[in-house]
Amino acid sequence: MNVSPDPVTAVVLAGGLGTRIQHLLPNLPKPMAPVNGRPFLEWMVRYLAGQGIRRVILSTGHLGESIERHFQTQPVKGVSVRCVPETKPLGTAGGFLNAVRDSAENPPAWLILNGDSLALAPLDGMLRSLAETGIDGALLGVPMPDASRYGTIEQSAAGELVAFREKRPGAGTINAGVYLVRASTLRFFPDRTPLSFEKEVFPELTTRRVRLKVCVTQAPFLDIGTPESLPLAEAFVREHRGFWQTAEQPRS
Repeated sequence: MNVSPDPVTAVVLAGGLGTRIQHLLPNLPKPMAPVNGRPFLEWMVRYLAGQGIRRVILSTGHLGESIERHFQTQPVKGVSVRCVPETKPLGTAGGFLNAVRDSAENPPAWLILNGDSLALAPLDGMLRSLAETGIDGALLGVPMPDASRYGTIEQSAAGELVAFREKRPGAGTINAGVYLVRASTLRFFPDRTPLSFEKEVFPELTTRRVRLKVCVTQAPFLDIGTPESLPLAEAFVREHRGFWQTAEQPRS
């Protein structure tokens, strides 16, 4: 596969209810939380634009109309953004597959990201992984001194996915919620709804000996899913301006 990001289509999973912070955003879906003058989701799309991704599909759910309205009226330069709604909860992998089917696109690989977290890592390493013989996909892992809030990734000596582990105290490499999979790998996904990447798809793929590379990077990482972490987003955006290559000054 060509390691250029240009043929890759990204799907951002923006359909969750965000129950832990819903009281802070009563009329907005979680990924539309205002951060430094823009919705968090727009900063994600601008990050992808800076990485050379030109096609983005947003898998929407709760209050998804506000997401579609925003990107229709305030498009991100150089990126085609479209929304595909879930009519019922489909799970992370189910929402992704729903977006794939609706899009009718056929890229050589799909990039999948959670819409409530952002790891500011160059995508080159994940793209290069697909140039390796026999590698069918890649996951982004971020080392944390305290991984107790997140599940961790177990990898082999060759750097390939072995398993996801439940939350536990101590240091570990967390799953950053960024996946790159060849289009041909989708045929191995379980045929059920709802469908979870972490609990069903990746265990099934490893059972089938589908080879998934874990790309570990010390990337700045933010998850806006809790009342404690959401307020950190303003400083996160300001501190990492180099990744917003297509952004103008924040709106007042």
